[in-house]
Amino acid sequence: MGGRGGRSKRTQRKHFRDGRENVWKKKSDPQQENGSNTDDHWAPFVVENAAFEEYYKEQGIVRPEEWDSFMACLRTTLPAAFRVNSSSQFCTDLMSQLEDEFTKTLQAEGTEGLRSLPWYPGNFAWQSTFSRMQLRKNKSLGRFHEFLKQENEIGNITRQEAVSMIPPLFLDVRRDHFVIDMCAAPGSKTFQLLEMIHQESEVGSLPSGMIVANDVDVKRCNLLIHQTKRMSTANLVVTNHEAQHFPSCHMKKDHVNASELGMTQLLFDRVLCDVPCSGDGTLRKAPDIWRKWSVGMANGVHCLQLQIAMRGLTLLKTGGRMVYSTCSMNPVENEAVVSEILRRCGDSVQLVDVSSELPQLIRRPGLKSWKVRDKGVWLASHNDACKHGRSGIVPSMFPSGQVHVETSDDGNEKPTTITGAEILIDGNSNKGDVDAADGGLVAEVSSLPLERCMRFVPHDQNTGAFFIAVFHKISHLPVLQTKSNKHSREPNSDNGEKVKQGEDKDINGMDVSDEEATVDAGVVDKESDEDEDSNPSKKVRVQSPNKAKSRAEKANDKRKLQIQGRWYGVDPVVFFKDDAILTRIKEFYGIKESFPFSNHFITRNSDTIHVKRIYYISESVKNVVELNFLAGEQLKITSIGLKMFERQTSREGVSSPCVFRISSEGLPLLLSHMTKQIAYASPVDFKHLLQYKSIKFPDLVDEGFREKVSTLSLGCCVVVLNKGNEGSSDPPVVDKSTIAIGCWKGRSSLAVMVTPIDCQELLERIMVRFETQKESLPDVSCDDAQVKEDSKTADDVEVNKD
Repeated sequence: MGGRGGRSKRTQRKHFRDGRENVWKKKSDPQQENGSNTDDHWAPFVVENAAFEEYYKEQGIVRPEEWDSFMACLRTTLPAAFRVNSSSQFCTDLMSQLEDEFTKTLQAEGTEGLRSLPWYPGNFAWQSTFSRMQLRKNKSLGRFHEFLKQENEIGNITRQEAVSMIPPLFLDVRRDHFVIDMCAAPGSKTFQLLEMIHQESEVGSLPSGMIVANDVDVKRCNLLIHQTKRMSTANLVVTNHEAQHFPSCHMKKDHVNASELGMTQLLFDRVLCDVPCSGDGTLRKAPDIWRKWSVGMANGVHCLQLQIAMRGLTLLKTGGRMVYSTCSMNPVENEAVVSEILRRCGDSVQLVDVSSELPQLIRRPGLKSWKVRDKGVWLASHNDACKHGRSGIVPSMFPSGQVHVETSDDGNEKPTTITGAEILIDGNSNKGDVDAADGGLVAEVSSLPLERCMRFVPHDQNTGAFFIAVFHKISHLPVLQTKSNKHSREPNSDNGEKVKQGEDKDINGMDVSDEEATVDAGVVDKESDEDEDSNPSKKVRVQSPNKAKSRAEKANDKRKLQIQGRWYGVDPVVFFKDDAILTRIKEFYGIKESFPFSNHFITRNSDTIHVKRIYYISESVKNVVELNFLAGEQLKITSIGLKMFERQTSREGVSSPCVFRISSEGLPLLLSHMTKQIAYASPVDFKHLLQYKSIKFPDLVDEGFREKVSTLSLGCCVVVLNKGNEGSSDPPVVDKSTIAIGCWKGRSSLAVMVTPIDCQELLERIMVRFETQKESLPDVSCDDAQVKEDSKTADDVEVNKD
């Protein structure tokens, strides 16, 4: 990220250990803080909410006989779950360790302990019977907990709630797909998507697809970047936009470069809309929601969710698939949004029946009937909302999506024609019952195929709650001509008409005018302090046309109008075309001609003379960057590409023929294309390097390795673990089992350029793979000054910046 100076360090859990709050406890009385017992002022959260129980009982999300089991499960802590990175180099080793070691260890605790989730493809997802708090507090689980922390930090596993893993599975992502995660932070689902496109990639090659991970909040974008950096991919672009206004990078079809790129606008094969929501499906891991919960949380985000979903369908290619998901149980956020999407899109979009996919996954059909509650009053239709003066309740919240009752000339009410819903008068059906005091209001049951939606409830599989709907785009979206709606959230109908006109789309579903694409009056602000899969309620922003705008509103309007041109406060994306430097790098490392070089390197510094880091991007990302330039830099890119080379600033680095060293992130991709600066090390020497970080040449055990290192040029080199003392080849034969590290060859020593946590991980993997016994090591004298100097070169895995 731009705008930050100095070096950044890897963010680790230990940095927050002292300040980490226990969300399962709350302060009861601040005056007791001076007492002798420091725990006296802590008390468990009260895991109950009368309004919550009344609301969901009335909605009928579970059968009456299941209610007690449902509530009992919600009041328990969520078991810890994680997913093994299927594209990781050590995936097989990790799976064996989980099956042979930790499963048996945890079973010794007297419980089921640890099991793989049968519904996840390849059994890469695992769930324990212990919560995260239990893993931290139970000393007998210490080794397993340390294993989870270390492997998660490296990227070999991802700690993620079980139901949160489900939405990407229904996207059916392939390695050639262009995918966008519209509300991506904190990044666990984005990481899962990256696993999918990289899973079948050959060593030294990249998939032809790509992932765009977007989030509205800059701070959460940093969290997203840190999460996805563990993947070390050149097929990812992280952007910072409001999801409902994500730019399409629309370029004129007759542009001179249109034929070369093969696309005139940025469209996607798959779209993931895991939208902001009230988050009451995460009560088991965020119990403070019990106290905060209210019906207004869901009502307040409905319009924003609808706008994001519609924008996602606009960005979706014809024939593509979009998944809409929330971690909420509220039908106003779920089935109501799906119903309105189907009404707006007509025959151009289909709600997909995926009941045959993932057959071992327990799911429930979507609701066909629901009501809306606002300020203590139940509303069965939008007509009820008008009667009670509920201007904040919009028609799309109800099964029909329209005002159902009109007044005739004689003053009597009569039902009107409803699209996508059946009208049931109270007394003729037990669905949609209303308060008796309201005098027999009209209840609704949708005739849309909402049973194709999927609901996941906690007590079915001991998980959190989730909602998923899968859409298939059959044709271009229709032109949406939305007239002025007197029932809009705007108190002033004229202003509401102006905002609604901004929803007009052309035949391709693109915005007619970017200036008209302003925020709907019913849209709510997306807050920045959302936890994973848990989003607090949002505040509605209402603006009168005659009221003077505040300074913040003016600044916000100015930012939205900045569609074209460079983004302030963000480092630019610049193609690196310094032929002298690139030629020197290519010759020094002996990089083959088969490795794509032209227009695949970028920097985040407009001053290319003083570039510190060079990033590599895949062919698909390169095309998107070029399209973005031609479209006026509409994308606000916060992170892009794979850090491949970094300038060495030490004294010896300046004297090297090539001042740019290979980043540990880029080494796996580049190694199979290198022919120079490579040396094979025996397991003993390789282990010594990882343990001591720097070794003088005379202390190297293997004579052949010592001679090879002495012939290498001063500067960066690659040390490859010689498997089983077999003969080495030059250039090396690289496969998925190859273990290599970047080192710096000095005048008298060899220093490792790998982070300590990576060194520890490699040591453990080598010990397991080769069953190496701990042996007495030679007296290796380490040059402390050299270690200190070269430790500055260790890769930082924070956001890319110059």
